[in-house]
Amino acid sequence: MPVPDSPPDSPSESLLDSLLEVALLAAAETGRMLVNDRVADLGVGTKSTPTDVVTVMDTRAERLLVELITSARPDDAFLGEEGADSAGTTGVRWVLDPIDGTVNYLYDLPGWAVSVAAEVDGVMSVGVVVVPSAGETFAAVLGRGATRNGRPIRASGQVELAQALVATGFGYDSERRNRQGQIVAQVLPRVRDIRRYGAASVDLCAVACGPSPGGTGGLPPATWSWLPARGCSLSCTTCWRRCVPTVTEPMVAQPSALARRAP
Repeated sequence: MPVPDSPPDSPSESLLDSLLEVALLAAAETGRMLVNDRVADLGVGTKSTPTDVVTVMDTRAERLLVELITSARPDDAFLGEEGADSAGTTGVRWVLDPIDGTVNYLYDLPGWAVSVAAEVDGVMSVGVVVVPSAGETFAAVLGRGATRNGRPIRASGQVELAQALVATGFGYDSERRNRQGQIVAQVLPRVRDIRRYGAASVDLCAVACGPSPGGTGGLPPATWSWLPARGCSLSCTTCWRRCVPTVTEPMVAQPSALARRAP
């Protein structure tokens, strides 16, 4: 009987510290560039459909992220939403979404984010989401939980579906949107309400935060999203996950499951 492969060793604490420092600096600097150096003509193009937009700032931001990370860690690999794809020799791969919520950025709306994650030997280990319009930086490290602006956060313990404020997103293909709309129509009568922010990473950071004390001004205690992007990185209370191109069904991040994983 074959012996199963042993699980990979967990990354060292010093490596996790180093990756977190690099991710925080790169995401923060890229967020500042996107705010301060925004151009009038964003050079809008499209990708999978006419509504799936990309701007010159997306590609510029990804290029900056790669440059900043490479300057600190020249031998790591990259996978980027806008095409960065290179091999490395260290076992570390950076997964980048330079502007999560490009449509929000295009229309100069809040809610877009710079999303950076690091895999170690195929395991998502460190992630950072910077939301410039809110002045917020979310960070998560494998085994350590997550923080917002340096302070620990924890998902809500709310498990009653009828009390859940649900955040969702939609695909770009019209037929898929039609199916998703039909599902939303069935979900809406069963929950408190639905929000559509336009950036999955921001939605999931909100899940990780849970509602504020007293139940007012709280963030969504549940997120429900379709995630077809090639390499977007998403927050949860313990670390990051990379989506794959074949995801077409709803993915639900429930507070009870997240809360159980928090330290």
